[in-house]
Amino acid sequence: MKRGNWREQGRDRHGRHRPKWRRVRSSSGSRDQSRYDESTEPRTSTRTDGSEAGSSASSSATATAPALPGFYFDPEKNRYFRLLPGHNNCNPLTREMLQAKEQERRRSALLLEDEHPRKKAPRTGLNTSLLLQNRHLGLLPPSSYCRMIHELKVSGMRRHKLEVQSSDSSSPNTDNFRHIVADSACERVFTVNDVSHGGCKYGIMNFSGCSKGSLSVEMCDNLYFTNRKVNSICWASVSHSDSHVLLCLVSISETPGCVSLLPASLFSNSNPDQPGMLCSFKISTAWSSAWCLNPLADKTFSTGLSRHVIVTNAVTGRRQTYSISSDVLAQQFALRAPVLYNGCRSGEIFSIDLRQRSRRDHSWKACRFQQGSAVTSVRLLRDENYLLAADMLGKIKLWDIRMTRPVKHYEGHHNEYAYLPLHVNEDEGLLLAVGQDCYTRLWSLSDGHLLRTIPSPHPAGKEGFDSIPNVVFSSQLGGCKGLPGLLMAVQHDLYYYPYNSDYQDAAATGGEAGAGLVSER
Repeated sequence: MKRGNWREQGRDRHGRHRPKWRRVRSSSGSRDQSRYDESTEPRTSTRTDGSEAGSSASSSATATAPALPGFYFDPEKNRYFRLLPGHNNCNPLTREMLQAKEQERRRSALLLEDEHPRKKAPRTGLNTSLLLQNRHLGLLPPSSYCRMIHELKVSGMRRHKLEVQSSDSSSPNTDNFRHIVADSACERVFTVNDVSHGGCKYGIMNFSGCSKGSLSVEMCDNLYFTNRKVNSICWASVSHSDSHVLLCLVSISETPGCVSLLPASLFSNSNPDQPGMLCSFKISTAWSSAWCLNPLADKTFSTGLSRHVIVTNAVTGRRQTYSISSDVLAQQFALRAPVLYNGCRSGEIFSIDLRQRSRRDHSWKACRFQQGSAVTSVRLLRDENYLLAADMLGKIKLWDIRMTRPVKHYEGHHNEYAYLPLHVNEDEGLLLAVGQDCYTRLWSLSDGHLLRTIPSPHPAGKEGFDSIPNVVFSSQLGGCKGLPGLLMAVQHDLYYYPYNSDYQDAAATGGEAGAGLVSER
């Protein structure tokens, strides 16, 4: 007989059995399933315990399953499934669907883990008893002791849902939060909510710590609506500290954009006769804004536009325009000197000294360095020698302004194209950032160690931006007698992560009626 007769079928050139692939039609007939048939493989070992055999086979299949182009291996079903394009199939199995399913599974697992008291310390060997012992022995400076205590506290925070008091209790808040920005004392939080029929509404929430150790939230009486989008918010000190709010509104249709300076008293009925200075500036399409607190540039604010930076005196209206080659997405003023730091879409970070206004040809840039991608946030540290910057590649760097080079990186942040801010708390030694994956991460500001990753209470939506949380962190939420913890706004819900593991709502502790919180356990 010729070579390759029926006796040689299923064998390779050395006489060994070749594994067979076969295609199995599913019962619905709408999708093919390809599986690896091991019926012809010789069995090398057997197990008497069926459960152990099944678990070991599943784990080995997951570890040794080869990656096939156009197919996905499901470790639970121990099968290969074909990846189909999503534009002409009713129920396709796409790579995006599989990634979203895996992310939701991981988020649910982290939420379940957060429901229980955390026993794992943020650092190896870090616990309260050891810190107290080292402090009594004089081995730990007071500043290091306070910083490590904060690290221990944030690792044990648990989620509680806040119920916001309002004068109109019959209409609960069903509009998604877009922005929340706290004032310097963390007593008030300016909020921007999306409205279902288009546009947004904005107002102020007041926070206070109750005598029984709970946090109460009250929404202001007056809410204002606009059909324009709010791009940037910052608190302004015109008559006193945080007396006004600076809003950058984007133009829409025939309505031009502007920058509005609104008194905070405008949102309360306690003083309706004299709300304070209210003015609007014709500055369209402002990406960012910042208020100057230095006496040499009193009552001055800046706005970052497309290829321009405009510095305006809020009282006289006098402007100074600086032309640049990119869009300015982030800004912050220094406190010791009238110097403005800017982060651009091109990745450049530069500073402007307002005392040198006569220079031209970009010679007014006091310092400049390159982040690498579009800068979404800049935060100047208290000594004004270091600056934190985040970009759209998910990189967070600590820059030495004197040497114009990065000295520290904070790993784990996730961003691709969203405008996401940084939150710095130097007294507590913490850095916070919310990623585009809807996870809130906390780092040690001193060494960049990732302390905790907090999942969002809501699953990520298709659009993504509606599900990204907005956060405020302070050791004194509600003022000087406030409570430490993290405030998180997700969609239309408000959550509080307190330091106290035995935290109870105001209703349970006998506090004010209606100021309670519902523990999500």
